[in-house]
Amino acid sequence: MAEVHETIREIKSKFRLFMNGKISQSMREKGIDYKLNFGIEYPRIKEIAAGYECNHELAQALWKENIRECKIMAGLLQPVDSFYREIAEIWIEDMHYPELAEYTVMNLFQRLPYASEVVFPWMADDRKYFQLCGYLLMTRLLMKGWVLNERSEAEFLDQAFTELEGESEMQRVAATAVCKFALQSKKNARTVLRLLGNLQKSSKLGVKSVAEEIKNDIEYGL
Repeated sequence: MAEVHETIREIKSKFRLFMNGKISQSMREKGIDYKLNFGIEYPRIKEIAAGYECNHELAQALWKENIRECKIMAGLLQPVDSFYREIAEIWIEDMHYPELAEYTVMNLFQRLPYASEVVFPWMADDRKYFQLCGYLLMTRLLMKGWVLNERSEAEFLDQAFTELEGESEMQRVAATAVCKFALQSKKNARTVLRLLGNLQKSSKLGVKSVAEEIKNDIEYGL
């Protein structure tokens, strides 16, 4: 454990070298309020992380630090084989900002062997960051070529279109996931375009607008 503490101290000293006060201040003004935020851009965090081996104890200790860059790096250094679902869900409970959810899904969650098992329960969860991680994970899995069976497809479209129609906080991420699904095949595109027809007639401007965006993205992408 002493070695882990020493490594974290070394990592923090590297963060200080690249601290960007303007970005840090800008984030605070937008409500991103960690105990410490060095304001370092993601490519630099990734570059620093590349100097270390993936290590469970180190990643877990980094996550426990209430420091933006430490939490982002935790997702880069956590081995998948020791990252059980229970730990993943503890991490999600500790998320407070969309940026961290996006990086953690991209760097870690999409590589988990059980990703396809948790994606639907997370999307259906009432808790904001479980839902957010669920939709972000679905998008990543679809981009990797995951093909939904008939039952899963129906469940996904039902959940996603509920978010689109409700103008919820998840509307934007649900729209992205729907778009990735549609772009997998012409059959998927036809299914989504048919469902979008109802949204385009909505009296809610926000719903109509997002439906048009998805339609345009599909037609441009095919």
